[in-house]
Amino acid sequence: MSKQLEGKVAIVTGGSSGIGLAIARRFRDEGAHVFITGRRADELETARAALGADVTAVQGDVSNSEDVDRLYATARSERGRVDIVVTNAGIVEQAPLSDATAAHYEKMFDVNVRGTLLTVQKALPLLAEGGAIVLVSSCMNVKGYAGHSAYNATKAAVRSFARTWAAELKDRGIRVNCLSPGPIDTPIIELQTGSEDAAAEFRRTAARMVPLGRLGRPTEIASAALFLASSESSFATGIDLVIDGGMTQL
Repeated sequence: MSKQLEGKVAIVTGGSSGIGLAIARRFRDEGAHVFITGRRADELETARAALGADVTAVQGDVSNSEDVDRLYATARSERGRVDIVVTNAGIVEQAPLSDATAAHYEKMFDVNVRGTLLTVQKALPLLAEGGAIVLVSSCMNVKGYAGHSAYNATKAAVRSFARTWAAELKDRGIRVNCLSPGPIDTPIIELQTGSEDAAAEFRRTAARMVPLGRLGRPTEIASAALFLASSESSFATGIDLVIDGGMTQL
């Protein structure tokens, strides 16, 4: 049975844990050479070692232009081109409107929006004709949950990028699509909540909000990313593929 990404070269930002790690593993299993990025060097190296062959790790922050340049310089040196870009790196931090600071706003937009733009913009000279770009947004891009003003706005911006860039890159045969997960069971939950008990309560609360009655798995998002990155979705561009257990759909 042939592999869907045989011989392809993929970039997956935020690839050291959670959704990004699952996407990198699935792409590697489907025949791609995968470049993963992450801000924390130790965690990134652990992920690279776990993934094994056909994976290159490049430490860096997607909101830092020089770090993104180094990522693509490495890809150019090792592979000479890029076929697939997945902009998965992102952060979430809550703050009610009354308490939102300029620093909070800038932190969210620097990583989630600026980082997405830099990752795609700097890929263009290397991106092969007929390539695929997958922008990871969130089902929150259409929701108004209290305390998430900046986060929701960043993810709405990412969804908007997909439409505009799909129009701009169509003449090169490059498809740009958005992938919007719902609540997914990843280690970021512990980082957000600060304790095991709080994380467990978050998971219970989130599961009650999902019509399917559970959190999603990173592997389920990886399957959706594979669809958008492969020829299986050859007639799709500019779309938002929502994988949220029905949370925003029912």
